[in-house]
Amino acid sequence: MLGQLLLVFLGIGASPRVEAAEKKVVVTTFSVIADMVNNVAKDAAVVQSITKVGAEIHGYEPTPSDVVKVQKADLVLDNGFNLERWFEKFYGNVKKVPRFTLTQGIQPMSIKEGPYLDKPNPHAWMSPRNALIYVENIRKALVNVDPTNKTAYNTNAQAYSAKLKALDSDIRKSLATIPPGKRYLVTCEGAFSYLIRDYNLNEVYMWAINADQQGTPRQVEKVINTVKGNRIPAVFCESTVNDKAQRQVAQETGARFGGTFYVDSISLSDGPVPDYLSLLRYDARLMLQGLGGTLYGSLK
Repeated sequence: MLGQLLLVFLGIGASPRVEAAEKKVVVTTFSVIADMVNNVAKDAAVVQSITKVGAEIHGYEPTPSDVVKVQKADLVLDNGFNLERWFEKFYGNVKKVPRFTLTQGIQPMSIKEGPYLDKPNPHAWMSPRNALIYVENIRKALVNVDPTNKTAYNTNAQAYSAKLKALDSDIRKSLATIPPGKRYLVTCEGAFSYLIRDYNLNEVYMWAINADQQGTPRQVEKVINTVKGNRIPAVFCESTVNDKAQRQVAQETGARFGGTFYVDSISLSDGPVPDYLSLLRYDARLMLQGLGGTLYGSLK
């Protein structure tokens, strides 16, 4: 008996150690949805983004290493709505990796002008209410490829959705305080259509989508006339595009350049919007600072 115990202590003849199952690897097309996935997966899966923080997503050019990264994944998640114009061809080079498009179930808003007229506006995540659909789609996709961690995914998705609902309420209450004559959101790209619809603002943009020509004289003149005609107090641009044309609008109209929104990318971890919820808060605060209004709840 003593001899058997000694053998076990030494590891001789003992039952083999059962290694923990490897975590599933999930690859997303860009950093915003990667952060959403991280909030649903937490420690149960490894989440990677094809495009780096700060990258321009619409016209991204994939590399061979991107194909290798996705080929090794257990799941790939894309936005859809023609956001990643490169993705269909890219995914055609990937073999037998499940894919889920996160805008499934969202009613798209149409692009109103330019070469992508009547195509879906891809920036559906800029509506917190749409984001709840993203979260549910993420949950379903993770459970499908990794049913072992179903309980964790369900619990995390429920908690994250509660945070989104609370933030939606704070943003709605705050933006409602912008005076009626100032409820114009002037941006470089028409990336705020869903947010503007949800919170009853008026939309003005330089170009409809980053795939268009950007900052042409005609586009600048159109925005200048709109800002002057409506006495709009502030104009804005986005972090992934050049703000030179919008600064020209500010200079020629006397409007304030209100700052840079984050839309297509979060920031690095030490930046102002290290995650998606911070992105929504930051953008809402910037709007209120430029247009007037009162900060409520988590926006304070």
